[in-house]
Amino acid sequence: MQKITRRVFLAGGAAMAAVAVGELGSGRTSLAQGGTVNLYSARHYDTDSQLYSSFTSKTGIKVNLVQGSAEELLERIKSEGANSPADVLITVDAGNLWRADSQGLFQPVSSQVLQGIPGNLRHPQGHWFGLSMRARAIMYNKNKVNPAQLSTYEDLAAQKWRGKILIRSSSNVYNQSLVASLIAVHGAQKTEQWARALVANFARPPEGNDTAQITACAAGMGDIAIANSYYLVRLAKSSNPQERAIADRVGMFFPNQRDRGTHVNISGAGVLKYAPNKAGAIKFIEHMASTQAQQIFASGNNEYPVVSGVPLDSVLQRYGTFKSDPINVASLGSNNSEAIKIMDRVGWK
Repeated sequence: MQKITRRVFLAGGAAMAAVAVGELGSGRTSLAQGGTVNLYSARHYDTDSQLYSSFTSKTGIKVNLVQGSAEELLERIKSEGANSPADVLITVDAGNLWRADSQGLFQPVSSQVLQGIPGNLRHPQGHWFGLSMRARAIMYNKNKVNPAQLSTYEDLAAQKWRGKILIRSSSNVYNQSLVASLIAVHGAQKTEQWARALVANFARPPEGNDTAQITACAAGMGDIAIANSYYLVRLAKSSNPQERAIADRVGMFFPNQRDRGTHVNISGAGVLKYAPNKAGAIKFIEHMASTQAQQIFASGNNEYPVVSGVPLDSVLQRYGTFKSDPINVASLGSNNSEAIKIMDRVGWK
């Protein structure tokens, strides 16, 4: 396996940030010659190292990895300005990609290879590209819920689910994007009515991540949970028998199959405006869309490939296939501000 240079950026440490910038910035001229791609990543999955190693093996281009949250990395890129050593930003959620683009951090890319990514999973002008996909599904306690009772996201506002829904906080971008998708379909007013009724159906005040919602659902603290698909698959594949037991007690349901399809989101990447190695950056993103890399996405973090013809992870495949919402995920970002306002007004903590 090729060696990956890894630097972790921590917010709140100006001196530490300056040192990191100096280390990378000092090699700006040599990086432009094609030997290295500087990757700023808000993905925190250990298996992603396989993606970077496969790129280096294929192209000979090394990867310098700087990690942080999306918010930290966006602030860092802005503060570095035209002197930024960063070539590529990769992050989870279309909302984060939209934020980066709205701040002018990406440049357009024209690539025949990347045209193989479905149009609704990439920026219309090629500023960023979806590289893996996850469904925001309904997880249900098999002992409490017959899946025949489940249907749509809209139905989650029904009285029958009073005190039965588990979901994480409104500060979570996955939930913000789900609400943003409903704004795109129904408009802000109807979405606010839905969100108010949804909050009334919460089994408890929001706490924890998606895994915590699934765990609470398995324990009977609520009948259903809203979570990204890969969290349940991760539990099902765990070496910990207790985690596998949690997964055994929970089923996964894909909503809205009789109309627009299930809400999906992406991890994606774009070439940064001042990338010193633009050619290498494009090659990197093209590699992420290759069959080899898409298989790593599918097996490494139990995500769905964005290009056709790539087999699913075997455990993920057991949960079945589904029709996904064809809305362009760029709208998840453009509706994000309104989604947050709605969630605040209805008391979604």
